[in-house]
Amino acid sequence: MVSGTIETGAYARDLLGAANPREKPAVLRVPEGVEPHQSLKTFIESGVITASNPITDEQIQPASLDLRLGSVAYRIRASFLPDRRSEVLDKVLGAMDGHEIDLSAGTVLDRDQVYLIPLQESLALPRSIHGLANPKSSTGRLDVLTRLITEKGTAFDEIDSGYRGRLYVEVTPQTFSVVVRPGTRLNQIRLVRGNGNMTLRGERLKVPYRAGELVSNPSGKLAAHESLVPVAIDLQGSGLHNPIGFRAKRFTGRIDLDKKRYYDWEDYWEPIYPRNGTLILDPGEFYILVTREHVGVPPNLAAEMVAYETRSGEYRVHYAGFFDPGFGHPLSTQGSRAVLEVRSQIPFMLEHGQTVGWLSYEKMSSQPLLVYGQGIGSNYQGQGLALAKQFKPFLPRS
Repeated sequence: MVSGTIETGAYARDLLGAANPREKPAVLRVPEGVEPHQSLKTFIESGVITASNPITDEQIQPASLDLRLGSVAYRIRASFLPDRRSEVLDKVLGAMDGHEIDLSAGTVLDRDQVYLIPLQESLALPRSIHGLANPKSSTGRLDVLTRLITEKGTAFDEIDSGYRGRLYVEVTPQTFSVVVRPGTRLNQIRLVRGNGNMTLRGERLKVPYRAGELVSNPSGKLAAHESLVPVAIDLQGSGLHNPIGFRAKRFTGRIDLDKKRYYDWEDYWEPIYPRNGTLILDPGEFYILVTREHVGVPPNLAAEMVAYETRSGEYRVHYAGFFDPGFGHPLSTQGSRAVLEVRSQIPFMLEHGQTVGWLSYEKMSSQPLLVYGQGIGSNYQGQGLALAKQFKPFLPRS
């Protein structure tokens, strides 16, 4: 069970609101925004978030909840979305011709195959709360595509306000075959109060951006109606003998996702060294690169990187685009580079300092009592160029 103090009394009543559509909504006293660590604990205690096995403390991040795989997976013919008329498993066992796989002993999910896996967690959201999902950082860095699906949902990675039901994850390993088991955590959700736009824009974003509170050495103009912060690619690195990135090898062994600092990176990755400040992306190849800027997320904010933006080019730079409050903060002492998971549709040349991604900053409903990197076992605080946690660290040359 979750340990620690649970918010009770009037605060909890206001936080939960009316879960039953027939109930009269409570007067909303809690500000709108992404719900913090302490609110997620309240949701677990109150039954808004339930699970087939007790939810553990380590699942609860500053502004997100890690989700765990259940005991079975279904290998299916193709990716799909349910519709308003059908249940997820009905479609899996019908049109998708799903084949059930027992995960209990640890099972290989093969590269380029699509799997649908019921999760251990379920939701009974109040009408004032909706949800968003994304892969965990290590999942994205292994090129494992995950997408959350809900019953009768019409969009990936979105949970309607007031949703009551099970959660599922669609999993497609694209570069490495991976080993999973019940309890493996591939994706996470964040719960958002209110239906308004929580994204900082205009002066509310310009002021901290220009002050260097969000990215180091800010340059470039804000985009998309002044709501997106640009970040650029680093293709110079720390010297000619240290890599600026990695390209995944095509034929490798499987990776057990529950292992940490276990695999030799040389068996899975080819280092890329700086050359003339440019890099040509080959179609279909998977790259790990890094931003030139350090990124910081103040404790009262969360951030997300836009995964695919055609104004930058025909390539994708991020799968696991969510940054918890406290990531890289403060920039003066904790700045962290944003690692980019890059895949291009066509041959494309990147140049050092070129804008490759955009960050969206969202307000929290309240500041979390625990922030990223603050004694919670965060794997990527203070990171530079970094592979997934399953690999032994790369040691740069002096």
